[in-house]
Amino acid sequence: MNKPVALRTARSVCPHDCPSACALDVDVIDDHTIGRVRGAKDDPYTAGVICEKVARYAERIHHPDRLTHPLRRIGPKGSGQWQQISWDEALDTIAARFTQVEAEHGAEAIWPYYYAGTMGHVQRDGIDRLRAAKGYSRQYDTICTGTAWPGYIAGTGMLGGVNPEQMAESDCVVIWGTNAVHTQVNVMTHAMRAKKERGARIVVIDIYETATMAQADLGLVLRPGTDGALSVAVLHILLRDNLADRAYMTKFTDFGPDFETHLASKTPEWASEITGLTVEQITQFAHLVGTTPRSYFRLGYGFTRQRNGATAMHAALCIPAMTGAWQHRGGGAFHSNSGTWQLDKSRITGPHLQKGDPRWLDMSEIGPILTGNAKALKNGGPVMAMIVQNTNPASVAPDQTLARQGLGREDLFLVVHEQFMTETAELADIVLPATMFLEHNDYYTRGGHTRVLYGPAVIERPGETRSNHEVINALALRLGLDDVSFKTGDRDLVAETFRRSNYGDLDEIEKTGFVDRERPDAVARYADGFAWPDKRFRFAPNWQGTADKKGYLWTCDPAGMPRFADHWDVTEKTDAEHPFRLATSPARAFLNSSFNETPGSQKREGVPSVFIHPDDATRLGIKEGQFVTLGNRRGSVHLTARIRTGPPTGVLIAEGLHQNKSHRGGKGINTLTNATPAPPFGGATFHDAAVWIRRAD
Repeated sequence: MNKPVALRTARSVCPHDCPSACALDVDVIDDHTIGRVRGAKDDPYTAGVICEKVARYAERIHHPDRLTHPLRRIGPKGSGQWQQISWDEALDTIAARFTQVEAEHGAEAIWPYYYAGTMGHVQRDGIDRLRAAKGYSRQYDTICTGTAWPGYIAGTGMLGGVNPEQMAESDCVVIWGTNAVHTQVNVMTHAMRAKKERGARIVVIDIYETATMAQADLGLVLRPGTDGALSVAVLHILLRDNLADRAYMTKFTDFGPDFETHLASKTPEWASEITGLTVEQITQFAHLVGTTPRSYFRLGYGFTRQRNGATAMHAALCIPAMTGAWQHRGGGAFHSNSGTWQLDKSRITGPHLQKGDPRWLDMSEIGPILTGNAKALKNGGPVMAMIVQNTNPASVAPDQTLARQGLGREDLFLVVHEQFMTETAELADIVLPATMFLEHNDYYTRGGHTRVLYGPAVIERPGETRSNHEVINALALRLGLDDVSFKTGDRDLVAETFRRSNYGDLDEIEKTGFVDRERPDAVARYADGFAWPDKRFRFAPNWQGTADKKGYLWTCDPAGMPRFADHWDVTEKTDAEHPFRLATSPARAFLNSSFNETPGSQKREGVPSVFIHPDDATRLGIKEGQFVTLGNRRGSVHLTARIRTGPPTGVLIAEGLHQNKSHRGGKGINTLTNATPAPPFGGATFHDAAVWIRRAD
């Protein structure tokens, strides 16, 4: 009876790092307060459904622990001793220290660092405008997409695929390497429509029995890093059992005798030994997709977070090319539409302002970089100053021990612009309070769909919080930069970007909240050929062409990569000392380290835990709820054992990024993950670690 009455309902869009970028209806109680957050029913992809964590967004935006004033460190790093200061004092201090570092060490000694805490382009990517204008070290973005995107492009020639709404028109939906119930609930909306309305079969392929697999007609649990073996065994069976569409391959692919000979030895028996699947399971899957023309492959990020992730993505993508599924509505494949937007973001990122040709530093190697690894530093000087926005590397970066050691250097001047006192903010010299998405203006692209959505400011910001855009502009002006882009408001920059991109007038776009960039169906399904010059899909992946298209940097010798789609055995090896494979899979109520501070999400996820198979637990004398320690050469982490039949024997699953302080000993799960760049172009291998496990003392 005392529930607040909404003053109005505002249209917005979820800003978090998820391909769905859900359209939202937000109840606004007053100028400072929101109520319920719901999925927009009139958006065809969101379809009224959003994840539970965003539905509870009021507890995040009105959290009592939000940062609301600038702070300066007055004790040792990590001591938690802060002094509140004014914005002028904070910005003047930052500008003075950056100027000093540049004078003493050169502009490359300053490394602006960011990622996907917000997916809004103005607030996320504007830091690159400052970077370009000053000639600071560049950031090579690898941590999320570095293994996934190249594998897809190497086959099709571009990053785009069939409209995901067409899952509802499919007769078989293959959800591969993504726990959509946890991470992309809208995938399930459209897949389950196909099941209910068409009797479609749902196939889920993963490394443990996930909540998504519980919805499947066929669930395949394979060993981590063996997706390529499953894929090429399916290709073998399609050819062997005359289920391949040879006419389609002749017209639209590079299929030839050499590839057919290559596949001759990739039998289901061979793949069974590698994957842990039975010959019958592999054959059943191959026959299902081989006899179902309208098979839709929804390829996720999860199975690419291995050292062979790029080749695994490419190998899985080869299956609909061999069956000719691309020919049919409701068939084909999809990973991301991030290569289709045709946006002119020049006024956001500032390429016209680029000063010099600074080095590229791999964001996944932040630990080695900040601890002086010469190779990671590209044989240049040390990083002496950073400004961090939209990410929490002290928690989310691989090889957490090195990352925290580097961020904790007393001679590193660290500025963190954040919403909460994260693990990274705790190590800063200056902490700046940041707005949330309902408190500033921005636009958002949907990697997982076809619309670009506008999200306006709908409530007033708390305290002295400022947006990323405002902070970058204010700092740039203090550093002597006078380009008009540093004097433009966020809404005006959205409008200018839309105008330059031929999207239309923002005033008109705001009435509906979106620009639909859906490509014609024939284009999305590559009905007239793929995006390579000869219009043929590549069973022999074109890695160099992929590098040329996207500006990727090689991290391995190309000659060492498989010539054709294949299983590439380069994952981190288990041994007598480290007999288990560990994957750090997403939790349902956290998104990376976002939401791990909110009560609802903390209650849902409980304490930091690890899933272990009953046979492994019995052998090691581990009981349900017991404290255990996981470790490898990079460190050790304390967790609570959860005995589950979901993972295979020899595989451990730790869901979610809990706060470091939630772990006994204060070390988070990324203590165990590897910062070595994955081939061929870099990327973080979060699901590719060899570890031991034992009962904790």
